Amino acid sequence: MKKSLFLLALLALSCKSSHEVVGTSISTDKNEVSVVKPVVFSNATDVAKTLQFLASDELEGRDTGSEGIEKASVFLEKLMQSNGIKPYFKTYRDTLTNFDKPAYNVVGYIEGNDPKLKNEFVIIGAHYDHIGKIAAVNGDDIGNGANDNASGSTAVTELIKYFGKNKTNKRSLMFVFFSAEEKGLLGSKHLAKKLKDANMDLYFMFNFEMIGVPMKRTDMLMYLTGFGRSNMATTINNYAGEKIVGYIPIQTQYQLFRASDNYPFFNEFNVPAQTVSTFDFENFDFYHKPDDEFELMNPEHMANVVNKMIPVLEAMTNASTKEITLNEK
Repeated sequence: MKKSLFLLALLALSCKSSHEVVGTSISTDKNEVSVVKPVVFSNATDVAKTLQFLASDELEGRDTGSEGIEKASVFLEKLMQSNGIKPYFKTYRDTLTNFDKPAYNVVGYIEGNDPKLKNEFVIIGAHYDHIGKIAAVNGDDIGNGANDNASGSTAVTELIKYFGKNKTNKRSLMFVFFSAEEKGLLGSKHLAKKLKDANMDLYFMFNFEMIGVPMKRTDMLMYLTGFGRSNMATTINNYAGEKIVGYIPIQTQYQLFRASDNYPFFNEFNVPAQTVSTFDFENFDFYHKPDDEFELMNPEHMANVVNKMIPVLEAMTNASTKEITLNEK
């Protein structure tokens, strides 16, 4: 999450959103769905392989505009190509217009297989940049960013592999690895405006942020930012047949809905655009520190997150109507 995340806490007492309501989110409402069948697609070995590379010292913390993030870009482009994901633009690289060095979002898509629904898009994303070289701790000056956010990027690579292989999506799917999130959500701000100006019909945006370590609590697998702004949580849990996403008060305290790459899409399109995370400020001590290393991550947990979300995202993407809607103010 971007560097100013903790500063948002100063605003929390005076500007808590009325939409951030507490609830279990397992309910029946106008969005009644059938429970989807679970899948076992992702595994800890594959997750660990991707995560270890993205968080390696070779990439030097993936600072936006650096040689390290260039290596990550090439890796992600090749992964998209090898899994049948086409570039959405002329190439996979979406050059940022709001950053002073060459910087790129990596963007690919799979056209939907329904003749009507394919004109609607679902965006699945995560930021792949981090903070690069930082103040040394015990001689280590690389902010590897394993949890933040090589973990979220790895989840997206697993979804790319699944949908690239199966191509079960009725709506068109766009997969995005955002750059310059740590610089103030610049990658997502750039792309959201670009797609809005092009009149994209965006249904919803789903973002992965810091899922490398499980939460200590056992009543949910992840939390969903902007919990009360839409019925996305209810829809996810109803499809899953269990509470895999929930609400925790810390997300309101730190205004996390505004702190990751979902937010520019909400601003530009006024559609459901939300983030899942398992970083709850109690289960990981190395946010923006050199010790945010691969060795502290839990690939089994990450594979579980992916396997839980694959059939849910597939069902949400293929729903006959736009069942996920914003809640009224």
